[in-house]
Amino acid sequence: MPQATTPTAARAPRAKPFLFPELCKGCGRCIGACPKHCIAFEDEVDPRTGLIPVHVDLETCNGCGLCITACPEPYGLEALALGEAAAEVAIPEPTGLALPAATADLPDECLPLAARQPMAIKGAHASAIGALLAGCRHFYGYPITPSTEGSELMARLLPGMGGSFVQAVSEVAAINHLYGCGGAGLRGMTFTSSPGFSLMLEGLSYMIGAEIPTVVVNVMRGGPGLGNIGPEQTDIKLACRGLGHGNTQAIVLAAASPQEMLDLTMLSFELAFKYRNPVILLADGYLGQMTGKVDLPPYFVRPGLPGWAVYGDREHRGNLICSIFLAEPDLEAHNLRLLAKYERMAAAEQRAERWRMDDAEVVLVACNTPARMAKGAVEALRERGVAAGLFRPITLWPFPIKALLPALEKARRIVVVEASPGQLEDELRLAVSHAGVPLPPVEHVQRYGGIIPSTEEIVRRVLETREVTS
Repeated sequence: MPQATTPTAARAPRAKPFLFPELCKGCGRCIGACPKHCIAFEDEVDPRTGLIPVHVDLETCNGCGLCITACPEPYGLEALALGEAAAEVAIPEPTGLALPAATADLPDECLPLAARQPMAIKGAHASAIGALLAGCRHFYGYPITPSTEGSELMARLLPGMGGSFVQAVSEVAAINHLYGCGGAGLRGMTFTSSPGFSLMLEGLSYMIGAEIPTVVVNVMRGGPGLGNIGPEQTDIKLACRGLGHGNTQAIVLAAASPQEMLDLTMLSFELAFKYRNPVILLADGYLGQMTGKVDLPPYFVRPGLPGWAVYGDREHRGNLICSIFLAEPDLEAHNLRLLAKYERMAAAEQRAERWRMDDAEVVLVACNTPARMAKGAVEALRERGVAAGLFRPITLWPFPIKALLPALEKARRIVVVEASPGQLEDELRLAVSHAGVPLPPVEHVQRYGGIIPSTEEIVRRVLETREVTS
């Protein structure tokens, strides 16, 4: 007797794959695994990844799942039941853990520092001490004269303070170490000089784009090229207008004494974390080596931890730092945010010293060591009946135009004193032009190659011009 048979049950449709293009790495393994040849590369790059994803023809697909097995990127291809809407599918967390909510800032603490006798120290040493008082415990750098003494002092002190000193293989490596340090929300710095500063510019652009704080102390020396180790001011253009590619800007401070090397280094860390941006402190070769009286502040800083930091713990797991925005509208929006931040910096962080400026008809403009020579020239000119004054920008960017404007109303002449071929003068002219005010005649006293203008040169130039115009 023939054996009875039961009707075959209706087979449920196989789940077919769904592709998340933003997770596809374009390796093509699924193409080779598909027996129906229904997977191919798309024609265009996905702007979110910069890669060409694949496309699945679901009409031809038989739902065998071999493509999903072949896919090396987790969750790039997922099996979905027929008719399931892709819009309802969420990309699962790779770890299966929910990300924490935004982390609150752990604020800095200012703790009292016992009174000390004044110290007689070099400018580079003063800057290193200022960094330590500001809570810096991480240094990455490469030795280069005339800034090396600052690095050496950090190398001696940091290990005993629970800190880290790393002599990088190059300045390029040093600035990228600082990217990681600042990205973790930690205070890091470097000392360098002009050729080394040039090598750091690409990394500084990345840090500005990723909004990572750090402090770079650049003790400028003669150039171009290797030049010499004498004092010069020809990195002003790089610091104020050339911090790597793209839309980059940073606060640039110019010290004029060992005391300011300490004070402005501490300020640099405060500003770097206030704006999530690198800060550049410019000195010159003399100032890095010059010994002077330095008073310590009555406090030191115990740094906290910003909520945005990629610190490596669970509380900060949800944070992301990067400077890449492959979709043009996203990058434009990011640049608009940066521009708004630069405007806040420019409005709030202008700093300058005005010396005998109340009645000044001849205004000397100088910074760094040349400002010391210019201050002496002001006194010598006053003795000869010339109403001279000194305007010393402490921030080169933003240029302190708000403090200069009142002086322009009575000034008959401006004399820019600098160890460069007009880089400080360019910043002055640009700031006045943007302010839309008339500028009195501008003259200059310039030296090059590691030579600083002397007080006598400045006085002679002012008196000679006075005789010609009188």
